[in-house]
Amino acid sequence: MQPVIQIKNLQKSYKGGFQALKDINLDIAKGEIFALLGPNGAGKTTLISIVCGIVNATEGTVIVDGFDILTDYRETRSRIGLVPQELTTDAFETVWATVTFSRGLFGKPANPAHIEKILKQLSLWDKKDSKIMTLSGGMKRRVLIAKALSHEPSILFLDEPTAGVDVELRKDMWNVVRGLQQSGVTIILTTHYIEEAEMMADRVGVIRKGEIILVEDKDMLMRKLGEKQLTIHLQAKLDKIPDKLAKHALHLTDDKKSLVYTYDTAAGRTGITGLLGDLSDANIRFNDIETQERSLEDIFVNLVHEDKEAEDDA
Repeated sequence: MQPVIQIKNLQKSYKGGFQALKDINLDIAKGEIFALLGPNGAGKTTLISIVCGIVNATEGTVIVDGFDILTDYRETRSRIGLVPQELTTDAFETVWATVTFSRGLFGKPANPAHIEKILKQLSLWDKKDSKIMTLSGGMKRRVLIAKALSHEPSILFLDEPTAGVDVELRKDMWNVVRGLQQSGVTIILTTHYIEEAEMMADRVGVIRKGEIILVEDKDMLMRKLGEKQLTIHLQAKLDKIPDKLAKHALHLTDDKKSLVYTYDTAAGRTGITGLLGDLSDANIRFNDIETQERSLEDIFVNLVHEDKEAEDDA
């Protein structure tokens, strides 16, 4: 199946010489939720802005649903909805008016039933006659999502969509996102809430300093790069780890009441059996053991850190 978005050899440089994007190659599958992660200034917003036709690339091509974003810009823009980071709205307009106007900008005929459906999905229906300027930051963020959905796009870009939104409203928004995916909408999001990417995304891409350093199926990524930690709760405090246990690379917690053992879930042997045997030989007794899986956030932080170290060593 042809990807709904194809990005080939994309680059963006500014007059001062700063290169925001470096040879980006990325395909997005129809109907997937793709999370783009990266530190501030990594190039996430620049990449989204180019695909959405807001910023011009220096080199490369972007094809959206079979159409080139430059030569067929009307076609591509009609298929894309964008929720930007900035809370820029028509302050003196009502919610209903600004969302309806956004639909008209794409040449879509009036459809009050569709606008009503969106506003109800986003818990904005009781605010439909309120002026934007009277809304909270979280509600304004919802209005931006409603505007992006007003023309019924098949691709939705969410650039930090839940920034400044409380937990309850955030959960409501993600329920809407799930519903959109089920209806066939392709969703590309950037987020600082990595637990959201872990919960929602089908695939994850990591960008740093304008370069994509990894694209992977989320579950596969966590299996390949994931680690587990085994925490051993001791019966008595341990002042130091005996030398005979050094091969296990154990970590003694600050309270000296637990030992932490990290192991690779993808390895054929975890080494746990040998560790427990060596603990018994060292006459170290414990009350309980527990395991904790490595999170996507841990993986992301390590990926960026390792990439930076490799760059510094070069």
